[in-house]
Amino acid sequence: MRHTIIALAAAAVVAAASPYPAQAGCRGCAVGAGIVGGLAAGAIIGSAIANSGPRYYEPAPVYTAPPPVYVEPPDYVEGPVCHLERRQVWDGYAYRTRHVEVCD
Repeated sequence: MRHTIIALAAAAVVAAASPYPAQAGCRGCAVGAGIVGGLAAGAIIGSAIANSGPRYYEPAPVYTAPPPVYVEPPDYVEGPVCHLERRQVWDGYAYRTRHVEVCD
């Protein structure tokens, strides 16, 4: 709105600054009227362009991994029950103590 008021004020100043009154039979008066009209039209179009808001451009899409899905464990476990035991294992040179998984 501010730009429109400024444009209209500028057009009024240009129109009021004309040193000669309008005459019906004057030659060259159409040139002055064309200049004033062009300035007014330019001010109106310029203020309309200035009042238009900035354009929004969407950012590029970014891949994000989906959130993990948590599933509650069942109340019972099927299959063998496994645990670790310390046992002596022959590795080809000597017996070594290792943790071995033993399933019942």
